[in-house]
Parts: sequence; C-alpha cells; structure tokens
Amino acid sequence: MIRLKYHLPGTPPGSLSNEHAENQGQTVISLFQYDQETVFEGQFDSFEELMSRYDPTKVNWINIEGLGDLDLIRKMGERFKLHPLSLEDVLNTTQRPKFEHYDDHFFIVTEMLYFSPDEELLFEQVSMFMGANFVITFQEESGQDVFDAVRRRLRTGRGFARTRKSDYLTYALLDAVVDHFFPILEVLGDGIEDLEDALLERPSKSTLRELHECKRLLLQVRRASWPQREVLSAIMRDDTGLVARETQVFLRDCYDHITQIIDIIESYRDLTAGLMDLYLSSVGARTNEIMRVLTVVSTIFIPLTFIAGVYGMNFDTDSPFNMPELKFRYGYIGFWVVAICIVIGMYLMMRRRKWL
Repeated sequence: MIRLKYHLPGTPPGSLSNEHAENQGQTVISLFQYDQETVFEGQFDSFEELMSRYDPTKVNWINIEGLGDLDLIRKMGERFKLHPLSLEDVLNTTQRPKFEHYDDHFFIVTEMLYFSPDEELLFEQVSMFMGANFVITFQEESGQDVFDAVRRRLRTGRGFARTRKSDYLTYALLDAVVDHFFPILEVLGDGIEDLEDALLERPSKSTLRELHECKRLLLQVRRASWPQREVLSAIMRDDTGLVARETQVFLRDCYDHITQIIDIIESYRDLTAGLMDLYLSSVGARTNEIMRVLTVVSTIFIPLTFIAGVYGMNFDTDSPFNMPELKFRYGYIGFWVVAICIVIGMYLMMRRRKWL
C-alpha cells in the first residue's frame, strides 16, 4: 500500500544511482519557451540539443518524463546548479511533498493524481525546480500527466500564462495538480454513497472489502494532499523576490483549494468510519431478525411437540388409567384441530403483543 525506496545504509548523501532510477521506457525531453509575443514547443533527443535551444531571455519550461537517464539528470544539475540532495530526491519517488529554497532557485516536490485509461487511480511524484527564467519538471513516467490545460494556455496565450514569469508557470502547474484532486474525490464520494446503500440493503463480505479498499485510497489521497498545503504556504511566504506579489494572490487561491480538498477528505474518512459501524449494525440487525423468526417457529412448535409426545407413547389401552382418547374414532383429526387452534392462538397473541 505504501511505497518505500531508500539507499543502502552508508550511501553518501546526494548519490544518484539506478536503485531509484527505474527503467520506465524512453526518457522524453520537451521544452516550452515563451514570452508575451512568441511561444516555442519542441521535443529533443539529448541534453545538448535542448541547451542549443535554451534562451535565458524567455521563460523556459523543461519537462523530463521518465527517470531512467541518470546522465541527463546529472547534466541538468551541473548546468542549472541544482543541489545534489535535490537531485537525489528527484529519483527517490516516495518523497513527501515539500518545498526547499536555495540561493537562486526553489525545489518543490508534489504528487499528482489521475486515472489511467483502465480507470485505475495512479499516484505520481513530480519534482520542480524554479529559477528566475526556468522551470524544470521531472516526472516518473511518460505519456500521462495533468498539465494539458497549462500547455493549451501557453499555446493559445489565454489568461496570464504568457504575460508572467516562471513563478506564475510554477503556480499554474501546482494549481493543475491540486485541481485534479476534485474529480477524484467526486468519484470516491459517489463510491461511498453506493457503499452506504449496499450496506443498508445487503451487507456482505464483498461490500466490506470494497469499504476497506475505499479507506485505503482515502488514506493515500490524504497522504498526498496534506503536505501540499505546507508547500503552498511556504511559497507564499517567500521574501527573496522570486515570487512576485501578483503571483502570491493566485497562490492564495490555490491554497484555499487544497484546504477545501483536505476538509472533503476528512469528511469522507469520517463517513467511511461510520460505514464500518453501519456494516456491523446491519449484520447485527439481520442476525436478530433471523433469530426472532427462529424463536417464533420454535415457540409455536413447543406445545405441538408436547402433545405429539404425550399421545405418541402408545400406552396399553386396556387399563382404565391410560389415555381414553386413543380409542376415539376421530382422534387423529381431533389432534390436528387442536394443533391448528394452538398455532393460530399463539400467532394472534404474538401479533397483539407486537412481537411479530
């Protein structure tokens, strides 16, 4: 349920190794380069090709999808003076979302959530480096992310994307990550409502397994969302000048969204905890109903069993002290008449006392 990766004890800090660089296919290097008038979008096969296009007078968004190319990561670190510990955290894909400030750039770790084509909920770490004129993002896998809306705004020039600097681009990327929590929580909320109906109508072991799976997913979503509020709060408090005051207004809005998400998650966790009590109550109620029916049946058959037992002893009928009813011509029919009257009488008595 919880991924765990770590260096072997004794490994020097800042080491980059293939223990954390899992081979997830070919590494994809892409660049969005823009200013207010122009925008360039392209993919590159090598670090050298990328740097030949790099322009420090514009905003450069370098996106690297896949962490299998350690040589590329080392070269990026050397070119942009990225701290070795941060590069190590890029490869350690079980990092808690965090924010770190260095002399001339920020390092941000966040976790984005999205549904795969087969409707499986995926968690992926995104590492960001933000400088005065660049944003570098590292993704675990290629082909899937939540940044398509940001790319469309950069292509079309809609909104403030192309009129602001790299700090606004960083906000836009973080906002895309945060906003994708809402549709996921909507799906989880619908699932919780369906579980509630199922637990009321037909509690079963399969429903209980679904409830535990829902609780596990909520725990993972909570683990991904809570630290992101700390990240946004730290960026808003920045006093180095890398984040403009105009961008801090947008960051506050993003902070409000993540706070709302956390409140929703906590509400869902309370609901799932209540659903466990509901399951136990439903199972107990069904058991009590079954026991009541069995008790009623047993109670009705007690006098019938007594009568049948007494008249089934077959005593000698020659003795005057034995049962004279054994010689009745219609004794068998009489027995059934008495038995049916007893059943009807006991049923009416239980209905009057509201036991049924």
